Amino acid sequence: MKYLILILVLALVFFVLGLKRARPSRPDPGPKREAPKAPAAGAQDIVACAECGLHVPLADALPGLGGHFCSAAHRHAFEARSRS
Repeated sequence: MKYLILILVLALVFFVLGLKRARPSRPDPGPKREAPKAPAAGAQDIVACAECGLHVPLADALPGLGGHFCSAAHRHAFEARSRS
């Protein structure tokens, strides 16, 4: 009789250990905060085209009499309208 009780106790212990191993641990319920992102290493200033308002990087913008432009056609159109 005592061997039967010992076997039942051991079976219960292994069953409980098996349940704990099979079940994934619960994630931490606390709020997770993301680390602030650093600006990209190649960040550039952005300017709006004086003709159409398109935003372009300053390095790609064409300077003109009225500001910065996204293309030579817009620069020409803006300056022609300004002269009239």
